[in-house]
Amino acid sequence: MRLKYLSVFLLVLLVAKVQAQSNNEEVLFSVEGNPTYMSEFIRVYNKNLNLVQDESQKDVDAYLDMFVSYKLKLEEAKSLGYDKKTSYIRELSSYKQQLAQNFLTDNKVTESLVEEAYNRVLNEVKAEHILVRIDESANPQDTLQAYNAILEFRQRALNEGFETVRKDVHNGQTIFGEDLGYFSGFKMVYPFETAAYNTAIGAVSQPFRTQFGYHIVHVSDKRKARGEVTVAHIMMVDKPEDQTVNNAETRIQEIYKKLNQGEDFEALAKQFSDDKNSGEKGGMLSPFSSGQLSAPEFEEVAFNLANVGDISKPFKTQFGWHIVKLYNKKPVGAFEDLKPQLEAQVKRDDRSKLIDEALHEKLMAKYNVSKETPDLTYFENLLTDDYFKRSWQLPADFIKSRPLVKIGDKIVTYQDFGKFLEENQQNASIKESYGDIVKNAYYTFLNTNLVQYQEANLENENEEFANIVNEYRDGLLLFDLMENTIWQVTKVDSLGLLEFYETHKANYNAPETIDAIVASSAKQSVIKEVSKLLETNSELDEIKQKVNSNGQVQVVFTTGIMDANHQVLPEGFKFQKGISKLYKHHDAYVVVMVKDVFPKKAKTFEEARGQVVADYQVFKEEKWVDELKSKYTVEINQEALKKVKSQIKK
Repeated sequence: MRLKYLSVFLLVLLVAKVQAQSNNEEVLFSVEGNPTYMSEFIRVYNKNLNLVQDESQKDVDAYLDMFVSYKLKLEEAKSLGYDKKTSYIRELSSYKQQLAQNFLTDNKVTESLVEEAYNRVLNEVKAEHILVRIDESANPQDTLQAYNAILEFRQRALNEGFETVRKDVHNGQTIFGEDLGYFSGFKMVYPFETAAYNTAIGAVSQPFRTQFGYHIVHVSDKRKARGEVTVAHIMMVDKPEDQTVNNAETRIQEIYKKLNQGEDFEALAKQFSDDKNSGEKGGMLSPFSSGQLSAPEFEEVAFNLANVGDISKPFKTQFGWHIVKLYNKKPVGAFEDLKPQLEAQVKRDDRSKLIDEALHEKLMAKYNVSKETPDLTYFENLLTDDYFKRSWQLPADFIKSRPLVKIGDKIVTYQDFGKFLEENQQNASIKESYGDIVKNAYYTFLNTNLVQYQEANLENENEEFANIVNEYRDGLLLFDLMENTIWQVTKVDSLGLLEFYETHKANYNAPETIDAIVASSAKQSVIKEVSKLLETNSELDEIKQKVNSNGQVQVVFTTGIMDANHQVLPEGFKFQKGISKLYKHHDAYVVVMVKDVFPKKAKTFEEARGQVVADYQVFKEEKWVDELKSKYTVEINQEALKKVKSQIKK
């Protein structure tokens, strides 16, 4: 999504609508008679104060102008009927359903599970297990057979040793014996995780069941989690155009030698690292924890560095070659810091079933739903073996209108449950009786309807939810308007874009560049020698052989097309052919051989098209807003504005 599009949502999401206004509250301004109150403007202004990047928007008058423009756009969207479009209504409904998930939960149970999860994330368990596979829908006889088998394996493990039995019984089909190594919270299904954490070191658990079958687990060790590590790195990436002198592995080994010679890690990262984002910061990366990166090899090297200041040997990942330096290690974060992340994980895994069960209990009490299961004999008698073939249908004389259960003020009928049975035949197992099928379907049906009923009434029951829905309502409306009025229109307005480009051509230029060889060394004497060798037009390999003697790397070369902002070029470097003077740059000495200079030149329309489109959209939007100001009546209460300025947070 475009940054411009996101900025629209940022404004909208921060503009909370006022649900009900007192008749005595003072109007700050109105658009076509629709009022905006002082309280709304002050609250939104203060809320946005630290988020706006344009200092002019912190000026009350400038912010008021932007706020009026926002309201004008909403007025235009409604005038054009965007709020009546099927796509808009459908998308708003979808957002409401997504948002409702954050409110359809049992907070007490969730908080308890989050606290439990945090305690487990603090620690890692080393375990092995034996699993006897059995389907969740297996018949009682097969289930009992599997349970007896796992009991027998447990007794053998206690007598013979767990590892011995694990290896002996594993067949990779019906019985699995696996060494799982270390793991922490959320790495296993919840019942397995719970059994492992509740089993003492050296002990074998009692049999327990997951969706995979019956398990026993042996815990051999528990340790504190590794927490978080902060490192810097130097990265070299192979490029198709690289020659031997620029080969990534060769370059990383050269830099490693320079580090061993005592050169500064941060300075070398700034000069040579292909990770531009971290390179300019001396290679520094944001702190990370186990499993957070998509490069396990990088994590292992980073966590295995023992002391602050330790530097790894060069190693390779899928991203390139690296050298890593340790800056900090700290334990798992505080509970309050990790709580939002943990809560999201809890709601995604098996723990969510416990949350759902608690929610359903609460909703049954809230909406006065009887805990007594209604008589379902009528539905049991309707089922036939066609249900297992997914071809069963409700009979022609089916009783549709009879009440089945009441949820709040809604009567759920036989017709509703009958349709549910018909639409969910794929969930039935031939091993289940008709009675079990109907009973299990009813519980699922009831729980679904409880949640749907709360969701349908959530806007009336929860003020916070209502506010967020209204923010999205305006946000989607404004997005649709901007998409159709400005963004898409300007992109296909070829003549308008070309005319705008010709008028503003001076704004679209490619920078001056050079084709250069840059030599860098920690020693001034070495760079002086390299400078002399460059003057004789010596080949780079020849220079390196002369200077990098006795296994030491004294100089590193960077070659190619560069602009003034290239990391290896000294600040203020003058672009002219020939060999430069010596520079001190990033705690090293640098000499530059400029082979050619490519002057600054105007970009063609195609080269500048992306920037032209963005600028043209801003230009068109400003003109459009001026037209809206002429089209709609805007009245500003100057007395109220004075009061706003006196109350506004400085």
